Amino acid sequence: KPTLSKHLFSGVGHMLTLVLSAVLCQANCDLASIGRTPLTDFLPGETYLGLYAGGLYPDGHNSPPRDHAREGIRSSRKVFPRGPNGVSDPENGKIVLLSIGMSNTHQEWCGCHETSGGCQGEPCNEWTAMPQIQALAGPSVVVVNGSRGGHAALEWMQPDHEIWAWVEDELAAKGVFPRQVQSIWLKLANKQPTIPMPAQDSDAVVLMARLAEVLRVAKAKYPHLQQCFISSRTYGGYAATTLNPEPYAYESGFAVKWLIAHQIDQLAGDPPDPNVGFLGLGVAPWIAWGPYLWTDGVEPRSDGLVWLCEDVNQNDGIHPSMSGETKVADMLVEFFTESRFTGWLSD
Repeated sequence: KPTLSKHLFSGVGHMLTLVLSAVLCQANCDLASIGRTPLTDFLPGETYLGLYAGGLYPDGHNSPPRDHAREGIRSSRKVFPRGPNGVSDPENGKIVLLSIGMSNTHQEWCGCHETSGGCQGEPCNEWTAMPQIQALAGPSVVVVNGSRGGHAALEWMQPDHEIWAWVEDELAAKGVFPRQVQSIWLKLANKQPTIPMPAQDSDAVVLMARLAEVLRVAKAKYPHLQQCFISSRTYGGYAATTLNPEPYAYESGFAVKWLIAHQIDQLAGDPPDPNVGFLGLGVAPWIAWGPYLWTDGVEPRSDGLVWLCEDVNQNDGIHPSMSGETKVADMLVEFFTESRFTGWLSD
């Protein structure tokens, strides 16, 4: 689990809006594969760059270790209807499932037309995750879109950034309150990455550290937050810009894998890594993978997933098209309705 020695707040000068409208580009449909193995498909003994094992969790596994899974079950039992003050209210209380993320996250979760006022008054596209999960959820569950274009990991890790006030407005528009937020889907990246693995200050390492800070900020904002399910980027080979191309989209999966491994180690009694910080429960929520979204372009992974050029916006090759939004939404709906850690969804 690499750690970070510098550059946590670096790259401010490279900030770009995630929605690029000033310059029309063209998706690079020729780069239909980069020859990388999805984390979920590593064979025993296989490594990335000869250094990094695959699997979503330690020791090459795609499921959390037994003790971490038990903690996840305990976290799910702490998710129940709460009133605006966070106190249990079985009759009138709410459970808020919130997304946090950037423009891709916004599109896959809801996809409504963004304005300066967010999505208030705008229905989500029916093929995206949020309306489908809401339709399958119990009466106490309220699904909220807190993700927003132009706001990547650097913005979210700042507790005083305007994005957090914007999310509070989104909660209020749904008639719910911060103390009712109990579960989050998180998907973030760095803008304009430039340093690939295995550098000790690679963008994957920077992203890992930033995600850790986002978790602590979210727990402080939402004191009853119990769980956070994290996804990394979809395939970035079609990118027509330097916003978040390959190999950085692929390597963001290692950032999530390392982050979760740090919490697993800390809950087992290991001291916090000074560059990642404390991830103990109470300061951070319990964390685990949400759906793993990356596959090597047109090369099917073991479950058959492919990411075609038609799955991305043809003007930038980064953001999903309608078919891409649908693919991710389908994985999110399956995850939240079938995970052993989200039994509260249909209660």
